[in-house]
Amino acid sequence: MLADGFGMFAILIWLTCFALGIYLFILVVKLLRRGIVALDLYNHSKNLEIRERYESVHRREEL
Repeated sequence: MLADGFGMFAILIWLTCFALGIYLFILVVKLLRRGIVALDLYNHSKNLEIRERYESVHRREEL
């Protein structure tokens, strides 16, 4: 009877670890998606900044 209680406890620990692993995976995926969006916004703003500097130097109106 004592071994059966330890077996149930081990199964409970295993299920808890499995559920926490799935939860952690979901959190990491959400974090990665937010990071990708932030990186896209950063790249877009930097590209606009570079274009403005480049176009302001090489304007046809100034020639």
